[in-house]
Amino acid sequence: MADTGMNIGRRVMLAMAGLTGAIGVMAAAAASHTGESRNLAAIASVCLSHGPALLALALYAGSTWLTRAGLLLAAGTGLFAADLATREWLGHSLFPLAAPIGGGAMIIAWVLLAFTAIVAGRHKTGSF
Repeated sequence: MADTGMNIGRRVMLAMAGLTGAIGVMAAAAASHTGESRNLAAIASVCLSHGPALLALALYAGSTWLTRAGLLLAAGTGLFAADLATREWLGHSLFPLAAPIGGGAMIIAWVLLAFTAIVAGRHKTGSF
């Protein structure tokens, strides 16, 4: 297998970006064809906004902290969307507090991203 020069964390983020984007489009289509569904609309909104962010992080992440933020964002988005999908089609949650844990992970990831930018800006190299 050829070395792409991309570490495993960045490859995971890139794969999750693609899956998250695809899930967002499918959820938007399902929501438009099945009528009013808060769960499907939320899945579409979260996935279509976080998929591009994951893509950017996968392509740009050069530091451990950006990679950590991206992986946490990917995990939180996946957990949140999976819980809402399970509620939509199976009528129950993945496990208690799954959606809030996923949402909390997404929030922490965004704060970590902001913190990383502030800290990197204080260093002479400015490198993330």
